[in-house]
Amino acid sequence: MTGEKILVIEDNEQNMYLMQFLLESKGYTVLQAYNGLDGIKLAENEDPGIPDIILLDIQLPEMDGYAVAKHLRSIPALEKIPIIAVTSYAMAGDRERILAAGATDYIEKPINPQTFIDQIKVHLPGNKP
Repeated sequence: MTGEKILVIEDNEQNMYLMQFLLESKGYTVLQAYNGLDGIKLAENEDPGIPDIILLDIQLPEMDGYAVAKHLRSIPALEKIPIIAVTSYAMAGDRERILAAGATDYIEKPINPQTFIDQIKVHLPGNKP
């Protein structure tokens, strides 16, 4: 068991289920938020603890992922937490816009269950070169 906490901010129940299933099968603790505001609250909350990584959908209700990423980066306790955008936005310039908003990396949807965990692992604190 890894013990790392991963916050998933995703409004689509099927996508949430798949990510949660893949992550929990590898021993990660998954915190779930179905919109940006709830995701920010969970990320800031000291109990259950600051997440080790945040997976962020860009197309969210109320507050899009760009605004969520910018807000998360403005919180001192979260400024170094990896934020990985998990999104279907794949047009020219989308990756750059997501990274400019504060994301650390970008994974395209639909996610590939064979490579998803490896794409996340590289950003966990114990896996930094």
